[in-house]
Amino acid sequence: MSTILALEQVSKRFGAIVVANGIDLSLNDGEALGIIGPNGAGKTTLFGMITGTVVSDSGRVLFDGRDITRETPERRCRMGIARSFQIPQPFGGMTVFENLVVAAAFGGGRRERDVYGRCAELLERCGLADKANRRAGSLTLLDRKRLELARALATEPRVLLLDEVAGGLVEHETAALVELVKQVRASGVSIVWIEHIVHALIAAVDRLVVLHGGALIAEGNPAEVIRRPQVAEIYMGIEADA
Repeated sequence: MSTILALEQVSKRFGAIVVANGIDLSLNDGEALGIIGPNGAGKTTLFGMITGTVVSDSGRVLFDGRDITRETPERRCRMGIARSFQIPQPFGGMTVFENLVVAAAFGGGRRERDVYGRCAELLERCGLADKANRRAGSLTLLDRKRLELARALATEPRVLLLDEVAGGLVEHETAALVELVKQVRASGVSIVWIEHIVHALIAAVDRLVVLHGGALIAEGNPAEVIRRPQVAEIYMGIEADA
């Protein structure tokens, strides 16, 4: 299996605070990788360095074997790296369909009239077809999460970064979102998913890594990793059901 995304000795500090300390991490083509860690562990900064919104102090980011460390966020998006955000912020005054068109046209670098079919397909796929003409600002939290995922997919990514997509959802909503993520992965998109809802993550990923203090401290089979004493200590009080 080939590697589609790799971080090599990536480091980043903000003043005296080290948020990434020589991290080595890889993602295989077609793989779903989960990342957990306490607040301040460096998870979101890691996503920023992958997408280009945060410039690393040292190390390299490789995409499909190419060094993209100095590429712009726009260029990385059009190469095939997309992400969602923890708090969905759609264009509230636009319809759900219009939100997808903007993402596909500007994020994907396509002409507006060429993306309508793709956007209609994504609405159906993400369970939003009946809400296509609804203002995005009126959606429930679950549907805003679905729209956030659909907007990322509208750019036609090869790698999708998910940031806390299950946050704030009740159990049945989380289960619905996990199924949607599984469908995305089954379509051939490689996934890196940061999540605090550990049981949701374990249900969807092949491999789990743990970040703490800007360092990768554990990696491997999700059910095994979550039971390691060092991980259990960090996540005291968090129960993971494999």
